[in-house]
Formats: sequence, C-alpha cells, structure tokens
Amino acid sequence: MADRPRPGPGRGWLLRLVIAFAFAQGAVSMARPAVSYRALALGADETAVGVIAGVYALLPLFVAVPLGRRTDHGRCAPLLPIGVLLVSGGCALSGLVSSLPAMAAWSGVMGLGHLCFVIGAQSIVARQSAPHEQDRNFGHFTIGASLGQLIGPIAAGALISGQGGALGRTSALALLVAAGVCALALTSLRRIEHRGTAGARPRADGKVPVRTILGARGVPAGILISMAVLSATDVLTAYLPVVGEHRSIAPATVGLLLSLRAAATIACRLVMAPLLRLLGRRALLTTGCLLAGLLCAGVALPVPVPFLALMLAVLGFCLGVGQPLSMTTVVRAAPDKARSTALALRLTGNRLGQVAAPAAAGLIAGAVGVAAPFVLLGAGLVGAAGLGLRGEGESRTDRGDDPGRPGARDHAEPGAKA
Repeated sequence: MADRPRPGPGRGWLLRLVIAFAFAQGAVSMARPAVSYRALALGADETAVGVIAGVYALLPLFVAVPLGRRTDHGRCAPLLPIGVLLVSGGCALSGLVSSLPAMAAWSGVMGLGHLCFVIGAQSIVARQSAPHEQDRNFGHFTIGASLGQLIGPIAAGALISGQGGALGRTSALALLVAAGVCALALTSLRRIEHRGTAGARPRADGKVPVRTILGARGVPAGILISMAVLSATDVLTAYLPVVGEHRSIAPATVGLLLSLRAAATIACRLVMAPLLRLLGRRALLTTGCLLAGLLCAGVALPVPVPFLALMLAVLGFCLGVGQPLSMTTVVRAAPDKARSTALALRLTGNRLGQVAAPAAAGLIAGAVGVAAPFVLLGAGLVGAAGLGLRGEGESRTDRGDDPGRPGARDHAEPGAKA
C-alpha cells in the first residue's frame, strides 16, 4: 500500500505533535470566547455574535479540499507552521481592531490557520500509523485539542473581566495573549514527519474524484457525525458566554465550565482503548452521541451552576468519542490515494457546521432565547447517534481483537465504523 507507514523512531513525533496542537488549540480556545466578549463590548447583539463566530469557519470552506489534494501528493509538515502563523496573526489583529466587520474578517483568518494546521497534522497521523494504531493515535492526537480546550477558557476567563469599556480592554488583552500562546507551537514542530512516509505518497496521476470519495461506504456517516459533534462543541464555546451573561454567571466561572467540559473529553480519550474493547466502536459511538444530545439540550434548562457543571462534565466525556472515531472511520473508508482529501472533506463538513450552526444559533437566540440553540444541537447529536447505529457490521477492531497477537488478521475493514 502506497502510504503504509514505515518503521520510524518510536512515537516521539506524536508527542511533539500533541504538544504543538495543544498550544494552537489553546490559543483558539482562548480567542473564541474572547472574540464573543469583545464583540459584546463593541455593541454586538446575539445575532451578530453568531455571525462573527460563523465567519471563523467560512474561509476554510473554500480551501479545505485543495489543501487536502496538495497534501495527498506532497508533504504534510509545511502546513503546520503556516497554520500557526495565521492563527497568531488572526488572534492579535482581532484584539487590535475596533469594528465588528474587521473582527469577523480576522476571525476568518484565524479559522483558516486552524484548518491548515489540522489538515497537515491529521494527514501525518494517518500516514504514520499502522491500521491497528489509528484509533489509539487519533485519540492521543485529539488529546492535544482537549488540553488546549481545557487551558484556553480558564486563561481567557482569568483575563476577561469587567463591563463596558473594561470588558473591551480585557477581552483584547486575552486575544493578544492567545496570539503569543499559539506562537509557542512552533517550538514543537521539529522532526514530526518521517522522511520515509513523506516520500511514500501516491503519485499525482492517481487523483480520486470527490464524488468517488463521498460515495465510499462510511465516509458520509463519518463526516456527518463529526459535523454534529464539532457543531455542538463550537456553539457551546461561543454561546456559553452569552448564556452566562443572561444568567449572571461571571466570565471566570464560564471559563471554568468550558474547561471542565474539555477535561472530561481528555479523560474519555485516555480510556478510549478499553472502552472500545468493552463496547465496540458502533455501540460506543452511538451511546456517546445519544447521551451528548440529551445533555446538550439540557443546557437550555435554568439549572444551578453546580448542576450545570456536572452536566457539562458528562457532556464533555460523551463528546470525546466522536472526533477520533470519525477520523478513523473516514481514513479507513476512503480510497488509499485520497485519505488526506477525505480528511479535508471531513473538515469541510466541520467548517460548514461551524458556519451554519453559530449563525442559526444567533437567529434562534435572537428570536426565541439564548438557551434555545442548545436544544437544536441536541437534536443533531441524537441524529448522529442514529447514523452510528446504522453502521456496518463490526470489524475485528470493533470487537476489540488485538491485531498484533498471533492469528489476528493484519488488515482493516474499510467503513466498518460508520
């Protein structure tokens, strides 16, 4: 197989990638609520906050597939520092400008940088992981995102305080700090892509049409599940500050609540391997999405802060299942020569959800109330649970067989995790 990983120097590359991703995602997780607070300080209403949050995902919609094509036929690593620089610049300039359209534009640049980083990083993990390592390595890779989501909101909450003009100044400070945090990711981007795997790539004359990729059994389900999970996480990050303002919850407390959700997601991914052996991929994915949907809808209830914290902790654990399993679903179901493009299509779906979900949340919040969007997101997650339930029969990995033991088959069954 053209992109089968060759032996490399251990898994140090994965650790460095996780550290870099933690810095990059930490910066984004600081910046997203800071952008919402800064927009509120500049006079934005709920609808405008939703639009600005949606623009973050707008630019990536147009470049994800071309970047995936390029990565299928070239190196992945150069996308990582490009992404870091774009995120840093977007954060810094979002904190310096004083108009809502300019904030929306630089939020879009931030989203473009995040996309570059994630496409490059996910493609490296796919190339350098043997089939039986993909669930584990994608799970560990996404721990970097969860670490950033854990630390970022706490840092943002600690920096953002006050009302009116003070809120505008402190949210701008949080965005400038986020720019510096993202730049730290550059220190961990050494020797991440092995020369052997970078050279063992499909040739450019083997380009697979997008229609063929989307027609592969398992790819559409993986994309839709990922879209539902990320939309819920994204709107929760962008709109919990608005809910907090309406319920008189301090920004520091909102930051702690968001970080609690991220900590629970880390816990889920640390124990994902035994959960897969115990439940199987299909049952784990379906149960996680179903419980997440019910709990996401529950955020709409005017519950006390301690009970809200408990709900968000369980919600975070359930949401931790969707992203790594959807990555492996797409990688295994896609044609061998188009895995990066398939991952880019998955990210396109994610960004489409990130454009539509916050914008729809803003419209719904403006018309019905700030808690109503969470009910809609809960319904989407329940629908994702249905997609998981309709997946194909379980493969050897779903049943928890060890591919490395004697007698175990050494091939993966594409699409088995849809």
